[in-house]
Amino acid sequence: MTVSRPIRFVHQGRLQSVTDLAPTTTVLQYLREQAHCAGTKEGCAEGDCGACTVVVASLDQGGQGLSLRNVNACIQFLPMLDGQALLTVEDLGSSTALHPVQQALVDCHGSQCGFCTPGFAMTMQALYERHQADGTRPTRQQLADDLAGNLCRCTGYRPLLDAGERMFDAPPQTLDRAPLIAALRTLREDPPLHYEAHARDGATQHVFAPHSLEAFAELRERLPQARLVAGATDVGLWVNKQHRELGDVILTARVEALRQIEATPTALRIGAAVPLEEAWRALTAREPALRELWLRFASPPVRHAGTLGGNLANGSPIGDGAPAMIALDAQLVLRRGTQSRRLPLEAFYLDYMKNALQPGEFVEAIEVPLRDPDAAPHASTVDSAGGSANAGGTTAVTTLRAYKISKRYDSDISAVCAVLKLTTTQGVVSDVRFVFGGMAGIVKRAAHAEAVVRGRRWDEATQAAAAAALSDDFQPLTDLRASADYRSRVAANLIRRFWLETREDDPLDTAATSVWQVIPPQRSVA
Repeated sequence: MTVSRPIRFVHQGRLQSVTDLAPTTTVLQYLREQAHCAGTKEGCAEGDCGACTVVVASLDQGGQGLSLRNVNACIQFLPMLDGQALLTVEDLGSSTALHPVQQALVDCHGSQCGFCTPGFAMTMQALYERHQADGTRPTRQQLADDLAGNLCRCTGYRPLLDAGERMFDAPPQTLDRAPLIAALRTLREDPPLHYEAHARDGATQHVFAPHSLEAFAELRERLPQARLVAGATDVGLWVNKQHRELGDVILTARVEALRQIEATPTALRIGAAVPLEEAWRALTAREPALRELWLRFASPPVRHAGTLGGNLANGSPIGDGAPAMIALDAQLVLRRGTQSRRLPLEAFYLDYMKNALQPGEFVEAIEVPLRDPDAAPHASTVDSAGGSANAGGTTAVTTLRAYKISKRYDSDISAVCAVLKLTTTQGVVSDVRFVFGGMAGIVKRAAHAEAVVRGRRWDEATQAAAAAALSDDFQPLTDLRASADYRSRVAANLIRRFWLETREDDPLDTAATSVWQVIPPQRSVA
């Protein structure tokens, strides 16, 4: 076992070294209780409200530049900061001048009680740096999408969006990156983290952050009971809300081989530690129909920290990743030691929060078969945006839709999530995948509804029969998010909506089903 060393990161321009805090101390707790930086606030302590938003800076893959991401400090454990830099609201502006982000918030009256303001400022800072580096300005809708992880209870979003536009009018004032890059290069020379300290219950707890896939696999096989932690967007709540101890922890984020996306003309291989934001960006580039689901999948701070591999391995029946991945026939690459195997994602889930992982095994990658958007039409090619003539002169058309039903539009958990994929040849259904989340103890396909559809013409009678067959597939539960009856009705209605959008005659344009298409744009305040 490697020798224990401190957690090392950059904060307020200096290298920080932590040796004696519990491994599940959150970044927020460290800031307020040890660093005495009280600008970062605690609201929900579960990654929903954004009051605790900070920016984490790390070296890009080439080691020449910085990658900045806004995350929730309340569910990030301190060891996860190792080798990175932490920026907070105290780093904005100076004693004599406000940063353009801060000045815009003042000028546009973007703060009343002020509790949420530091979190908004840090999300806007990350947004500001990104667009200044790219030489672009965000649209008002892009601002709204980026601010989806920050909740305001009193000011309202109009002045905050105004401030987001106004901050680009001031002379640019960007982050001095050279000192940070130099400090992070120094930290890159540190050996892989092995942090040993007393947990909150007094027991000795170890945190490991191996760098190579081989070291990670060996450690996982040797410590099968250790908790794997990627972004802690779920595990963080176990600690904050349930007061659970995690035991020994193995972090995935420093394993570069697990953070790679490899694209081929027919598939994407997404490493298990690829952040959700990057994974969904790659997916939606090939399957644009998933874009709205991507934007409504949690919030940007959660997507910047959480990973697709962690989301799928967690196996929540209301997770939004699994319905899309099962609809796309994703395969998991599972590894134990030096041995690997592949398993269809739909076969991975055995029961509520139970999966097919063996002791010492972990998810190495997700392989998603995708169409080639540039390929010439041929017998095996289908196009989700239209049709392609095959060798026999017939036309195969594949359509994909993703629907998320939740009480709040942004940053909310699904009551029902449906990802529906259908292939028709000469109007007859040749392949179908109806996948639902929130309808059972696991995310799963609607086998009876699919059987009703397969081999029939995709018409109103067929969709009605499929909707009726859902009662044989699911007996949903009633909980705080929705009643069983509501879920059943919504699922049936989504089958009908899918048919209305994909029927052979006069399909309904997807814009016609979006309330955002009929709301006039908000007027900016000069």
